[in-house]
Amino acid sequence: MTEPTLYPESGFRRLRIDLAYDGTNFSGWAMQPDRRTVQACIEEALSKIARVNVETIVAGRTDAGVHATGQVIHVDVPETLLLDDLGYKLNRILDEDVRINAIEIAPPAFHARFSALRRYYEYRILDENKVIQPMARLNTASWYRPLDVDLMNRASSLLLGTHDYAAFCKFREGGTTIRTLETYQWRRDHEGYLVADVIADAFCYSMVRNLVGAIVCVADGRKDPEWISTLLENKERVSDSLVFPARGLTLYKVDYPDAAELLERAKKTVARREEENN
Repeated sequence: MTEPTLYPESGFRRLRIDLAYDGTNFSGWAMQPDRRTVQACIEEALSKIARVNVETIVAGRTDAGVHATGQVIHVDVPETLLLDDLGYKLNRILDEDVRINAIEIAPPAFHARFSALRRYYEYRILDENKVIQPMARLNTASWYRPLDVDLMNRASSLLLGTHDYAAFCKFREGGTTIRTLETYQWRRDHEGYLVADVIADAFCYSMVRNLVGAIVCVADGRKDPEWISTLLENKERVSDSLVFPARGLTLYKVDYPDAAELLERAKKTVARREEENN
């Protein structure tokens, strides 16, 4: 893995930008030829204002259709760029499905991806073929069978800890599937929607949507909870037919250590990824 750039070049300063987006009409975060992506929109707007080509580094590369209310990026911009009203100017340029919520000068050694301690995702389901209300249609998946929330939590608890989650991740060349899943818990909100909090140090490609699909198999009676442990242990890939839709998934928070610990955290993350990939 290439050594990350932990400090901006001379004449530049690093900004931390907090943003939100409705992922419905995006082909994910990452730049792709001839496709609308969040990264492309943000970099185009920033480059227009900064009058130089800028590159963003993101905390979590969300997939096509996935939303974010608490995404974090960093970007290095010329020191001459005025920060007054920068967020306002960006929001004037950007389409309304992307919003800049906050911009600040990043502390030394801040790296949006490698300094992060953990990412927080939420997944929403409405079961029993109940009618999803219009305002909820963009961030909620539907399921036709009733789901037992207690059974969901019993099965989800079997996935917690540090494991190789190859069974729940789509393969990516050179990517590790070892992660630490800190929280995976379901609840029903006051409107009857099932809501999962899924928190880990990092997630591999399509991991949350695979985890949701597997738990639904248990919650609607098709599988026993022990099936989850078997999948995890045997690294038996979950069928793509079980992967739940992107629209139910939202990245809502990213945790970082105190400023004094940012450099150490970034170095530790890179070293661990390199060790796991070797």
